Amino acid sequence: MDVREPKGRENSTSMTEFILLGLSSNPEEQLILFGVFIAIYLVALMGNMLLILLISLDSRLHTPMYFFLGNLSVVDIGYTSSTVPKMLTNYLARDKSISWTSCFSQTFFFISFGGIECLMLGVMAYDRYVAICHPLHYGTLMSQQPCARLAAAAWVIGLANSAVHTSLLSILSFCRGNVLRHFFCDIPPLLRLSCSDTWINQAVTFTLGGSLVSSSLLGTLVSYIYIVMAILRIRTRAGRLKAFSTCASHLTVVSLYFSTILFNYLRPNSTYSQDQDRVLPVLYGIIIPMLNPIIYSLRNKEVKGALRKALARS
Repeated sequence: MDVREPKGRENSTSMTEFILLGLSSNPEEQLILFGVFIAIYLVALMGNMLLILLISLDSRLHTPMYFFLGNLSVVDIGYTSSTVPKMLTNYLARDKSISWTSCFSQTFFFISFGGIECLMLGVMAYDRYVAICHPLHYGTLMSQQPCARLAAAAWVIGLANSAVHTSLLSILSFCRGNVLRHFFCDIPPLLRLSCSDTWINQAVTFTLGGSLVSSSLLGTLVSYIYIVMAILRIRTRAGRLKAFSTCASHLTVVSLYFSTILFNYLRPNSTYSQDQDRVLPVLYGIIIPMLNPIIYSLRNKEVKGALRKALARS
């Protein structure tokens, strides 16, 4: 493997490429990882594409909840596609390099879809809060126009947030080598290679990125608190257990997603460990997008009914 170091370059624009070492440098382990991740990627693609298709074709799924689930599936496809194809290619190729432009494009799209995912989870929690706690006003509060505005806001804010982070990264100088011990171009490992003062980058990550994540997390938690309080008022024990089981699945994914993001990004750069923490993005950037169609929809009777109807037509 040809690992090239920058030769006396003064600014980031003269850096032509980075080297992605991936999750392992062992050839045998790389083949195993290739098999594992191509299976996960295919499951994520098929699951999310199937969900989008079912929501589009079945009129019974033309509701706010499934509108947001469809948006989440689009985000999850983009989320995994921003990193996994390049990672799979690197496992089979001797050349592990990625161009400067491709590297920062990868960073932009990964952060964009991550931010949109955070916000969409909060929007979905709000939708369930309105449906369970204010059912009489659900048709008004979650009509077509408010839903479209909520989804559009999540996309615009997520893209704008990513644009700020990526722009600040792109003007840094990188003189500490070009080797990233990671499977994609992420903020923390890139900051480790910079010889510029990264205080502004870290401050923006804590403030802007932290505000996006914490506001979505807080909104999600508050919504679920009210949902749980409403569930506790259900008279039958069987009804409460069924409702709590559904909430537990949602809260498990939300907790895993937000906890890994908070731990990976919202901490000082000096505490970052590339060898330990490059595994964390696998959880929230690859595994969770694969699980989302199963946890949020494929266990739903309406989606199963739509799937049976589609299969019967074929």
